[in-house]
Parts: sequence; C-alpha cells; structure tokens
Amino acid sequence: MKPHSLLVDLYELTMAQAYFNYHRDTMATFDLFVRQLPAGRSFLLFAGLQDVVSYIKGLRFGVGDIAFLKTQRLFTPAFLRYLKDFRFRGDVWAMPEGTVFFAGEPVIRVTSSIIEGQILESCLLNTVNLATMLASKAARVVLAAGHCGVFDFSLRRTHGQDAAIKAARSSYLAGFSGTSNVRAAQLYDIPAVGTMAHSFVMSFKSELDSFRAYSNIFPGRSILLVDTYDTKSGIKNAIQIGKELKRRGYRLLGIRLDSGDIVCLARLARRMLDREGLTYVKIFASGNLDEFKIARILSKSAPVDNFGVGTNMGASVDAPYLDVIYKISEVGSPRGKLLPTMKLSAGKVTFPGRKQVVRLCGKKGRYLKDVLALEKESIYGKPLLKKVIRRGSLRYRLPSLKSVRRYVRTQLARFPVSLTHVRSRYSYPVAVSRTLKRLMSQLQSHLPERSQS
Repeated sequence: MKPHSLLVDLYELTMAQAYFNYHRDTMATFDLFVRQLPAGRSFLLFAGLQDVVSYIKGLRFGVGDIAFLKTQRLFTPAFLRYLKDFRFRGDVWAMPEGTVFFAGEPVIRVTSSIIEGQILESCLLNTVNLATMLASKAARVVLAAGHCGVFDFSLRRTHGQDAAIKAARSSYLAGFSGTSNVRAAQLYDIPAVGTMAHSFVMSFKSELDSFRAYSNIFPGRSILLVDTYDTKSGIKNAIQIGKELKRRGYRLLGIRLDSGDIVCLARLARRMLDREGLTYVKIFASGNLDEFKIARILSKSAPVDNFGVGTNMGASVDAPYLDVIYKISEVGSPRGKLLPTMKLSAGKVTFPGRKQVVRLCGKKGRYLKDVLALEKESIYGKPLLKKVIRRGSLRYRLPSLKSVRRYVRTQLARFPVSLTHVRSRYSYPVAVSRTLKRLMSQLQSHLPERSQS
C-alpha cells in the first residue's frame, strides 16, 4: 500500500514553504533513530526499508494534490510550482532491513536539500515505527518458541488493513513460518495457512460431522479445532477422523487447541493421539498468545509443535509504539558547507554530524559492542549504514524477504544469548566515539548563543 504524497504533517509543508523563501538551496542531514527502547526490550529489529524506498522513489505531488493545497491559502504560487515538479534528489543511507539495533543508533540517514529532507519526515517515521515495532515483537515470539513453528493470525485485530499487511510481512521477516492473511501471502510470497473456526464446527449437526466434511475436502491439509464443546471429546473425534484418513492413504495434519489449560490439554492430546498410532499428528496452540505465554508453556515441556499468534503480536500490546525520532544533524552554512548541529533540550539531546554505526566482533564472530562515530572516523568493525540512494537514484539492491529472514536468524545467533531471553535485562553496549563526544562538547558550548541573537 503506497503512501500518498499528502500523507504528511502540515508543518512539514509550512516549514518547506519558509525554507523555499529563505534558504531554498540549503543542504541538511537528518537522522532517523529510536531515542529509548520500550520497557522490557533489549533490542529492536529494523524493518520497513522496502516501503521507505518505494515512497521516496514514487513521491510526487499530482494535480489534485496541488489543487487541495491551494485551498489551504498557506502556500505561494511559486512554492506550489516547486511541489509540482518535486523529485527527491538527495542521498539516503540505511541499515539493511532486518538489522538488530539499539537506542540512539541511526537506522536511516538522509542528506539532501533541507526541503526534500523535511518533507520525508512524517511518512518515514510512520513507516519505520509500524514495521519495526511489529518485527521486534515478532522476533521475541520466535525466540521464545525455539524450534516450534509460529504463524501470524493477527488480521482481525490489527489497527486497520495496512497494519494487517505490515504485520504479516514484519512477522515473516522476523521468523514466523506463515500467515493467515491471504492478501499478504499474495503480495510477499508468504506461505498461507489456516485451520477452521468454531462457527464451522457449530454449523453442523455434530462436531464429528464437521470434522468429516472438512477432511473430505482437504484430506491432506486438515487441522481440526477440538475445543468448541468439550476438548477431550474433540480430541476423540479428531482421532476417529485421523484413522479414517489413514485408511484412505492420507494423514491428519494436526489438531488445534484454542482455549483452556494448554499445557494440560496438549499433554492429554499427545497421549491420546500416540496411543492410537497417530504420532505424526501435530498439536497447534492459539488463543491470545505472546512470547511470555509461549515461554511459560514450553518451560513446562508441553508437547506443542506450533503456535498461532494474533492480537498480542499484531498490536504489539506491551509496546504499541516506538520513541522514533527524525532530527537534523547537519545544516548548510551560507558558504554551502554542511556544519554539524544538535538539539540541546533537556532529556532530548541529539548526536551531531554525519554518523556511522560500527559493530565490533570477537574472534568467534560474536558481537561485542557497537560504536556510534562520525562517518569519516576509522574504526575497525562492520559499518551498518549502507548507501541506498545517491542523488535520487537507487544504488542498493533490496534483498528478498526470504534473504532478510535468513539474515535475521544468523544475526541473532551472534549476539550474547542473554540478549534474546524473553525477560532479558542485558544491556548491549553502545559506545560513543571520542571524536563524536568532543564535537558534542564543542557544540554544547557554542550553540546556546543562537537563542540569544
């Protein structure tokens, strides 16, 4: 779902109008970062870059957009003509999608005319906030599930259609195995999965009749929902269907538990299934699950094979937004040179200059710490920000979603294990280089003079 050019806060355009009048050709650098990690989170997973690139490359103000802006009586004819011919002609650097990152680290850096960079702000923040929030929550669910499969069931509880699509993509990126969202499956080549609803079971004269009807139509893909009336009876009926399918040369794929004491019911189901020779039948669990509940279920050795996760992931209930920020870090001087600048507000100080994030590794390839440094500093390690757009042209090959999944998996395996615990209190070290600290100190001495003139 491509964002519209007017999906922008009004002040971006009023500031752009003022820039147009007073320093139209001024260049600037903006950083997009998260100021603080949500409570209880030890890392975030960057997502949304593909949509950011699509937005920037396609950003145009059409005839209807210009006509609407005229009605606001805020903008000069000259500025509206500028918008009519608007194209992003600047540079964008970004972390690869799926990169684990931490508070204060820029995930996107924009250097362009100050008008172009300002107009991008609202949509970039919106895009990165949603996708990263969802991917980060989903990654925690995947880590908690261990070797079990996890599937996205969030469509009906996400905050709108676009969020549902993004939840499916972000969760698959983070390691989910599939989605119930057919539109997302079509758009992103994600495996589409599904079982049945309680309404299907209740529409038949008996539970057994509903199971038989479903398995007759989908003999190789039947997962039976067994808790509509009485779960133990539901498991017995599923066993009967499993035997009927076996005689026909098929296998019952699984049963789903959606309520009650999942640990006890999963143990009961496994005993009953195994006793009847249906050892291959998988047990799926669903019902308001998240990383905390999944970790608790598995800590009790419950024989659950797969989890369906909906609301708590799709709305990221414990952290429904990120403290995502887009701030200027360089601004052009009258002579055209980009000069570092920073915000000095109490509790909201930002890092100045054009920066790079460098990840340091140990001898065994394990990540040790990150260093936030100025771009031209020589620090031995892996630079995380990559050139994506140069002078308005794409200079980066966006990886496939499956490639991003692999990147996420291998990357998380290289961090300290304590970072990935559900209730981790581990704080991964992010150092600020001496040169950057020195620059900050210099600016903190001189920038307050601007408020006196």
